[in-house]
Amino acid sequence: MKFGVAIFPSKKLQDLANSYRKRYDPHYALISPHLTLKGPFEASDAQMKDITVRLAQIASNSKPFSLQVLKVSSFKPVNNVIYFKINPTEELLQLHQQLHTDLIGDKPEFSFVPHITIGQELSDDEHSDVYGSMRMMKMEHEEMVDRFHLLYQLENESWTVYETFRFGKE
Repeated sequence: MKFGVAIFPSKKLQDLANSYRKRYDPHYALISPHLTLKGPFEASDAQMKDITVRLAQIASNSKPFSLQVLKVSSFKPVNNVIYFKINPTEELLQLHQQLHTDLIGDKPEFSFVPHITIGQELSDDEHSDVYGSMRMMKMEHEEMVDRFHLLYQLENESWTVYETFRFGKE
């Protein structure tokens, strides 16, 4: 089965992201707006017990932190993805690092750029038009994050929560 780890932002930020995603992101119906901490990896049912124990340890040693959206940005020329750029705080970078140490799955393909995707798989012209207008948006959003989620992929390729892990000692 395919798994991943992500943070889901507040409903307010999800609604803002979805106002763009429903038009510019073909994955709109497959997963809610999120910040990917660990991309898709394969794991068996037997491996999941150890993985959930490790995730619980990571969460219990983490403290809630501020998630700040800085601006709209793009990964072009690597690919035509438009996203809300998230401030790479020390807490967020440390959490990402921990999820890639002693946990199943490959090392990340790309360096970690905290973001929430709002458009992808756009043609060059569409990317240029959409990003050209969106990058002028003033983004001022900040919220506290106190949990992350282990997700799994269903047969229809949509993602759903397998387990939620709250930060701090329970």
